[in-house]
Amino acid sequence: MNQTFEKNTLRFLLVFGLIAFCKLMKKPPTKDWMMVFLFKGYLSSILDKLVVRKGYIAYPVKLFKSFDISFIFDYLLYPISCVYYNQVTRSSNIFGIILKSFYFSIPMALVEHFFEKKTSLIKFKKGWNTYTSLISLTITFLISRGFIAIIRKANNKPVPENS
Repeated sequence: MNQTFEKNTLRFLLVFGLIAFCKLMKKPPTKDWMMVFLFKGYLSSILDKLVVRKGYIAYPVKLFKSFDISFIFDYLLYPISCVYYNQVTRSSNIFGIILKSFYFSIPMALVEHFFEKKTSLIKFKKGWNTYTSLISLTITFLISRGFIAIIRKANNKPVPENS
C-alpha cells in the first residue's frame, strides 16, 4: 500500500481517537478515567520507546515525524481503550477482569497484525510478533486496572485528623 493510504489511516485514527476521548470523558467518575488515561499514556509511551530503541518494533510511516514511537496509539488510542476496559471491569471480580482484558487485547493485536503485514505503519523485528504484542497488551491492561484499584482503595481510606 502506498503512503497516502497509511497517512490517511493515521489521520482517521487521530480523529476517531479525539471523538472517542470526548465521549468517554462524559461518563462519571471522570477523575478516575482521566487518571487511567494519563497513566496508560505514560506507561505505553515508556514501554514503546523501550521496544523501539531495542529494535523490536519500528514505525516507518508517521503522522508526527518528531516521535519515533506511535504517538496516536500510545497517547490516544491505547489509553482510550484502557479507559473503556476499566469502565467495563469496574465491578468485575478478578476472573472477569482477566477475561475481559483479552476482549480488548485480542482485537488490538489482530489489528496490529494486519497493519504489520499489509502496511508500513508498524514493522516487527528481532522476534517480536503478534503473540508478543497480545501478551504485552494484556499485561498493561491488567497493570492499569491494578493502578486504578489501588487509587480507589487509597481514596476510600479515612483521612487522619490533625491533632
